[in-house]
Amino acid sequence: MWSQSGYRRLVRASGWYDLLVAAAFVTPWSLMALHGLLRQLSAHWGLAGDLPEFAPLHVLMANLMGSIVCVWSVLRIRDPQAQFGRYDAVGRLLFATWQGYALARGASQLLWGILLLELVWAVLQLWPAGNSDQKTIKSVA
Repeated sequence: MWSQSGYRRLVRASGWYDLLVAAAFVTPWSLMALHGLLRQLSAHWGLAGDLPEFAPLHVLMANLMGSIVCVWSVLRIRDPQAQFGRYDAVGRLLFATWQGYALARGASQLLWGILLLELVWAVLQLWPAGNSDQKTIKSVA
């Protein structure tokens, strides 16, 4: 069981992790640099799966996702409430679901690492957290 202060540190840490991972998705230029790096890694490691070029609409969707994830990250860094950790865990389960869906349809095997990290963060944030769970349940209900 997490202590209240420990759980707040976890929520803040997950915010920092997301900010670092999602920052490259915020602009078209940083996204293209990341995409190029991921293509090189995939080729170097000989991983199966598709990592196609992005059309302008793909870039837009990735930039929108990166932008909202970064805003959500900063919120959790600045105000790591227990309820934010629980909502974030649900979001991670949704992300993991769609990442699994993409992998099942031939997406790059590089996605497995991110999928595993999403599930680890979700489990950590769903772990019981002392009295903060009672406050979260009341505030969400």
